[in-house]
Amino acid sequence: MSEQQQAGEIILTAAIVGAEVTREHTPHLPITPEEIAAEARRCRDAGASVIHLHVREPDGRPTQSRERFREAIEAIRAETDVIVQTSTGGAVGMSVDERVQPLDCAPEMATLNCGTINFGDEIFENSFPQMRAIAARIREAGIVPELELYEVGHLDNALALVKEGLLAAPLHVQFVLGVRGAAGARPEVLRFLVSQLPGDGSWGVAATGRHQLPMAELATELGGNVRVGLEDNIYLDKGVLAEGSAPLVARAAFIARARGREPVSTARAREILGLRTPA
Repeated sequence: MSEQQQAGEIILTAAIVGAEVTREHTPHLPITPEEIAAEARRCRDAGASVIHLHVREPDGRPTQSRERFREAIEAIRAETDVIVQTSTGGAVGMSVDERVQPLDCAPEMATLNCGTINFGDEIFENSFPQMRAIAARIREAGIVPELELYEVGHLDNALALVKEGLLAAPLHVQFVLGVRGAAGARPEVLRFLVSQLPGDGSWGVAATGRHQLPMAELATELGGNVRVGLEDNIYLDKGVLAEGSAPLVARAAFIARARGREPVSTARAREILGLRTPA
């Protein structure tokens, strides 16, 4: 946990779209800018201060189009004051130039995927040249990176980028657990990963499927932050579809408060994460 973040505080992030979930999986997936903005506001009202953002073409296909991102970000900012964190992961198979397009839309944060993994039956490639190129673009744009770590070796990769001057402390880390082909969403895995973190900074957990809320509970107990939402899990309870990401945020907020931690406002999250309020 960041030295600036107090023990009773927690940052909740809502990943409301993703690149894999479709309307065939759930009818509650937001696709249009208006739907995305409305869901962002609902998540903010439920306790989220950060929106992790992917976007889609009108037909539902995942895209990193700067035009689609600009439309969505403008709609969100007209609706609510959440921190917008854009993905530079995009979808499997996209080039670096495709993936970095959202950086042209002035998000406050952007993700940096810190290593290659098996992603189900596909390979999500993040070689060192790719990581360096994306990290440099994030730094040049003056955007705060969130480091997406799917394996313990990804932390070593991130620290190598620190040594190269492409990343700087404090680091903001998201452990992404439960992806088939990467680190499992198990308590002992998370405890080990947290034990390897260097010094100051912040960390959180995003876990997939049925692991999302149990790992959110453990992260809360360990002092971390939490990401929930339809990108990673579409169910509120076994067999019960979440009607958007907001009910998942509300559940995470309930879990946090039951353990003496209060979801922070967006203003406070900006202080903790070292962000500038957007113009």
